[in-house]
Amino acid sequence: MTEFEITKAATFDAAHHFPNEPEGSIYRRMHGHSFQVEATVKGTTLDGHGWVADLGALDRALKAAAEELDHGLLNDKPGLELPTLEHLCLWFANRLKPDWPGLSRITVARPTIHERCTLTL
Repeated sequence: MTEFEITKAATFDAAHHFPNEPEGSIYRRMHGHSFQVEATVKGTTLDGHGWVADLGALDRALKAAAEELDHGLLNDKPGLELPTLEHLCLWFANRLKPDWPGLSRITVARPTIHERCTLTL
């Protein structure tokens, strides 16, 4: 069986802190990062345009979700009270999955410090 995957990426900048860290931990202090998020949609059939899905529509949906977080405090968003990369992956998956049933992977990275997390759905 032939299987296709398409991926789009978006970026956002946001601040966060980890309130569960011990007093005096650098992670407990407010700090910020530049993030990159990628969403991958998988499919085995192509539509009438010859696509797994519309890349332009996926781009708009992913950028709209990233915009909700851009230049904000992640801890203030429901589901991100503990804003780990893992929880960010879940947050993006929850935003996109209802409209993108073929969503198969979310990756959130902090490129400047070479960290990333991937959620496989």
